Amino acid sequence: MSLFRGASFYITAHHLSDLPPPLGPEIAFAGRSNAGKSSAINTLVDHNRLAFVSKTPGRTQQINFFSLRGGAFLVDLPGYGYAKVQRELRAHWEQLLSTYLQTRGSLFGMVLIMDARHPLTPLDAQMLNWFATTGKPVHVLLSKSDKLSRQAAQNTLKAVRLGLRDYADNYTAQLFSSSKKHGMEEAETIIEGWLGINHEDKKKAPGQRGSKPGASTP
Repeated sequence: MSLFRGASFYITAHHLSDLPPPLGPEIAFAGRSNAGKSSAINTLVDHNRLAFVSKTPGRTQQINFFSLRGGAFLVDLPGYGYAKVQRELRAHWEQLLSTYLQTRGSLFGMVLIMDARHPLTPLDAQMLNWFATTGKPVHVLLSKSDKLSRQAAQNTLKAVRLGLRDYADNYTAQLFSSSKKHGMEEAETIIEGWLGINHEDKKKAPGQRGSKPGASTP
């Protein structure tokens, strides 16, 4: 069964003080406003309205937690880079994002959504630099890749993978399309690897994953 199927809303945090106590591994989803972050989340969880998709960028103004099977959490971060957002609100988002990304101990990795037609913007670079200090992995979803020709998409992927080497060795990238549902299995395999889930584990009940014969649970 898919890691993301059956995801359900858990809690919203507008301030750091609103964050829930660490209850399980968290995977953060971040991206520039209008890069297709909400669409990517909805595609992965197979739910058209789990993450709000708006024609107006910048509508995700809080950190939204969604519970996943096995005790993990998908964490939808505010979209960044929308110029019409008031300066005070933009500063609040930046402080909320950077503090969460750099200090949250239960955060296992970040999925960063970039528009395949405009990847590695200066704000994307800022996010990558913020996160690099943690030593945790990043996986880039190059969304809307179906809008590029096959050759252009492959060239973009190659260039982004090369560019990510400037930040960390554990930063990876792939092509992704929400409208065509391309790249879902690859993305899920990467994230499951962060959580220590393999194909044999997926056949087990959540409480049995990662257990060894004779091992006791603290």
